[in-house]
Amino acid sequence: MNDMKLQLKIWRQRSAEEKGHFETYSVQASEHMSFLEMLDVLNEQLIGKKEEPVVFEHDCREGICGACSMVINGQPHGPNGGTTTCQLHMRSFKSGDTITIEPFRAVGFPVIKDLAVDRSAFDRIIQSGGYISVNTGQAPDGNSIPIEKGEASKAFDAAACIGCGACVAACPNGSAMLFTSAKVSHLGLLPQGQVEHEARVQNMVAQMDKEGFGMCSNTGACEAECPKDISIENIARLNRNYMASMFSSDK
Repeated sequence: MNDMKLQLKIWRQRSAEEKGHFETYSVQASEHMSFLEMLDVLNEQLIGKKEEPVVFEHDCREGICGACSMVINGQPHGPNGGTTTCQLHMRSFKSGDTITIEPFRAVGFPVIKDLAVDRSAFDRIIQSGGYISVNTGQAPDGNSIPIEKGEASKAFDAAACIGCGACVAACPNGSAMLFTSAKVSHLGLLPQGQVEHEARVQNMVAQMDKEGFGMCSNTGACEAECPKDISIENIARLNRNYMASMFSSDK
């Protein structure tokens, strides 16, 4: 086991109302640890000294839930592409490195404490239209509705979004367009989602704006930092669908 000595500059903030600041800590970790395991080691040290541990979010630690959202050395989820923070391992760093760790910063993601932010704005965007209405009763046969392979693949790729918020943290305008467009695409590309498609697009965009997220910056940073490689083609599709829905509703 190769030990590493690291300096950590971590953002500490007691609540959204209070000002935050960086604090520096020293930690010794193994290159085989995940990034979150390294933070666990730090918190064990702090608790042993009767100091307050660093608050950060996690759940599955398997790159599925999107909870492990933090900015590492200026990059959402850290330096590795297509990787969540919990999948980032310490072998991506060198002994003696200084690692700066911050929360996702956006109007729509107020800080709860330290590295944990409130991402419930995403839940409200989903609630505004990220569903389809179906009749109750026996489930239909899975092959009863033919779906073209290319459209099914696009819908599946969009559905891979885990709602972590890295796209928002990466965007200079704090835009949630990649997240919203992925949710609109994965339902709107399928026959089951067509009935409510126009209302879905309008309602989800309106809720996104209400939550305080900015407009798309067109830099492509969201796609570059997305741990699930969601394509910005979804944003173009959302814009087309939104404009079409507005013209249709004017009739």
